[in-house]
Order: sequence, then C-alpha cells, then structure tokens
Amino acid sequence: MRRVVIMILLAAAAVTVFAAGRLAPDRVEERRAGRLYAIAVTIEDPAARPVTAAVRVERGAAVSVSVSGRMPQMGHVTPEVAARRGEDRFTATGALFGMSGVWELAVRVRGTDGEEVITVPVLVPA
Repeated sequence: MRRVVIMILLAAAAVTVFAAGRLAPDRVEERRAGRLYAIAVTIEDPAARPVTAAVRVERGAAVSVSVSGRMPQMGHVTPEVAARRGEDRFTATGALFGMSGVWELAVRVRGTDGEEVITVPVLVPA
C-alpha cells in the first residue's frame, strides 16, 4: 500500500512539472551584433497574440527600429511593425509569428550610421 501511495505521489509530481513547463512562456532573450549596431531583444512570450518585442540598441545611435517575423522553412513573412521609442529601448507589438515553429525576428535598425537588419532566432511553442 505504501508503495502505491509513493507511486501516485511521484506520478502527480511528474504531471505537475510537465504541465508547468508546458504552460510557462518560452521567454526569448538574445543579443546579436551586426556591422553597424548591436542589439538585445526580449520577448516575454513568443506564442502570445499579439507579441511584444523589446529591442535595446547597445551599440550605435539608433533613430528608429522596426521588426518583422520570418519563417524561412515555410516562406512566411509578417508585415514590419514600427517600434515605439522608450527611455532605454524600442518596443513593438503586433502579429509577428503566425504559427508555432522556428522563426526569425528581423530587426531593422536605422540611425546616424546607416541601416542594418539583424536577425534573432525565435522558437514559438505550440
């Protein structure tokens, strides 16, 4: 009997851990550098509808930032969304990822040094 109770408790714990992992958003935090600019991107929940992406420009003088989603394997591209400038970052909210899978966030940075697109890999969970 004691063995059965322990097995049930272990099974319940495993289900809880599995469910918590599936329900928790897969936060994206990536740093990438191009020739002109370096950026840090944060997406709290890439599966959210709409998605909010925060972009901090760490190198270079950015005037504006816009983002779009690309799924190269399927040929999907989402419209570019202009980011609002905040105190220390740019924030863009929109329909960036149309389905689960492997995406790229294309970050277009425009500034005094020119324009550059830096891509950030994003895994959008089902």
